[in-house]
Amino acid sequence: MDPLYLIALGAIVAGFVQGLSGFAFGMVAMSFWAWGLEPRVAAVLTVFGSLTGQLIAVFSVRRGGSWGLLWPFVLGGLAGIPLGVWVLPYLDMLWFKAVFGTLLVVWCPLMLLAPRLPRLRGGRLADGAVGMVGGVLGGIGGFTGTVPTLWCTLRGFERDTQRAVIQNFNLSMLAVTMLTYLGSGLVTVSLLPMFAVVALAMLLPTLLGTRVYLGISEAAFRRIVLSLLTLSGIAMLVVAVPGLLVRGYSPL
Repeated sequence: MDPLYLIALGAIVAGFVQGLSGFAFGMVAMSFWAWGLEPRVAAVLTVFGSLTGQLIAVFSVRRGGSWGLLWPFVLGGLAGIPLGVWVLPYLDMLWFKAVFGTLLVVWCPLMLLAPRLPRLRGGRLADGAVGMVGGVLGGIGGFTGTVPTLWCTLRGFERDTQRAVIQNFNLSMLAVTMLTYLGSGLVTVSLLPMFAVVALAMLLPTLLGTRVYLGISEAAFRRIVLSLLTLSGIAMLVVAVPGLLVRGYSPL
């Protein structure tokens, strides 16, 4: 498939999911882009698309938030972003698919089981640690909301409270990550046409997702999305693990 078509397809699906749920652009987009794009390019596009989607959502689905609840996540995330950006240039494609596939296979079923899991207690220190993990994943590829979303779900936050925390956390982390990418030279002129494709492809699906969010149960759709992402993670592991095993047995 032509890379631009692959980019557009991933942006369309991911834009709708982010508009609906307030997170998961990176998870959905990467399930498409990891197959045909170099990891650093995919990471930059994911951060750009995630940030664009969050900006659209801010104006389409307004959710207030408590700074007292949000600031530990933000401070932890700011500490984690540089580490993620530092790791990014050293990523190997097979390891990237293996780690990302494992993340999908572990995280998505946990989210499906979350309503039946016991509620966890946490404080500002725990929230900050979770925010730091989100920052590291954001620096690697824009996955800022993955771990914080699971954490908020396990904490038993109400739907609108969780969306407010994740939406505001993602917006701040993605903005800082994008500025870091710009400062580190990861954003080049050659990526500008890809940025245009992502922005145009995701605009209407994201707006549609925000409208659907206001009208139907998020839980049912989330179950479908997480199930599909779990299958995508399994597919990535099927490709990556044999390659890593072969490489392990190859002569030096």
